[in-house]
Amino acid sequence: MSVEQYQRTVNSLDKEIAELEKKKAAADKKAADESKKAESVSISKNASATTIKSKLNEIDRHNKASNKAATESAEFGKKIADKRAKRNDAYLKLQKEQQKEQKAQQKVMDNIKKEYENRIAELEKQSIPSAITYNPTTDDVNSIEQYDVFISHAWEDKEDFVDELYNALTALGIKVWYDTSKIKWGDSMRKKIDEGLKKSKFGIIVLSPNYIAENKYWTKIELDGLFQLESINGKTILPIWHHLTKKEVTEYSPIIASKLAMTTATMTAEDIAKEMLELIPKVSG
Repeated sequence: MSVEQYQRTVNSLDKEIAELEKKKAAADKKAADESKKAESVSISKNASATTIKSKLNEIDRHNKASNKAATESAEFGKKIADKRAKRNDAYLKLQKEQQKEQKAQQKVMDNIKKEYENRIAELEKQSIPSAITYNPTTDDVNSIEQYDVFISHAWEDKEDFVDELYNALTALGIKVWYDTSKIKWGDSMRKKIDEGLKKSKFGIIVLSPNYIAENKYWTKIELDGLFQLESINGKTILPIWHHLTKKEVTEYSPIIASKLAMTTATMTAEDIAKEMLELIPKVSG
């Protein structure tokens, strides 16, 4: 059986146990009530034989009803015990199946991480000639570095945080390459991203659950590009942790986790923009 099937079994047994416990509680209450009624029947000393017989019959009825309810309660108790035993067995099997799935998922994640880290390591080993001589032309003007920072992010995080960060950065006069403002209808996304990466001094990475998701193609492309540029010319990668823990970042990339990062858990977009502004003169000067 799968995890889902075992979980449904456990949920179903929990529901049945809850219903049986309600019925047992009702039977216990009835047994107690009938017993009290039997005890409350009184017979006076001067009562006639007919009255005495009637009272005794009434006591007997209440006692029988109490005993019947007590018997029903005992039967419900046995059923509850049986259901709990089945529930415990199903829960143990559920845990084992969950552990098997977790191990399988972890193996997949480990393989992905290993492949990704190997790719980054290869990028960092790459080099370019120590000196390249060329004469700038008019066409080269567009290739001159003209942005302070490139923002690498997941599209889903724009409304939640990234748009706010972009606005905070530009409000301080920081030149930002941001896809929303730089990529137009019909443009080649890959080409535009490559241009933005090459023309930016820094690369902000907004790490989030959306960013590190397995199906994210563009974030991986951008991150590869940033590592490539940093390994070649010292370009600085600036991580921002957004709804992620240290453990999650480390599992995604130990290299990124080793870098000092800002976090939206304790800092606003404006706080981070001010930190960014402190770095600009160091590069420009």
